[in-house]
Amino acid sequence: MTKTIEVEVFGQRFSLQGEGDEAYFHELAEYVDAQMRTLAKQTRTSTPTKLAILAAINVTDLLFQQQRQGGEGESEMDRRAQLLLEAIDQHLETHPG
Repeated sequence: MTKTIEVEVFGQRFSLQGEGDEAYFHELAEYVDAQMRTLAKQTRTSTPTKLAILAAINVTDLLFQQQRQGGEGESEMDRRAQLLLEAIDQHLETHPG
């Protein structure tokens, strides 16, 4: 069931619509808030909109990096599995029965 969850990010209150654990939505909001506060300390950008965009870019970068690493890991596993199957086939051909 969809419910409304109130969160706060960078001093602004937001009403989110979603299903699931309310604590999860608060965890997401806290993560975004921390990203924005870190950026506010590190940059001269002072507007919340600019900080939000920079935070979104940083979070998206992390997501893309994880997706690439996951894809590379799957490709490597597929390659190793194929090599193992080929080695088993070759062993069965040279050592039947």
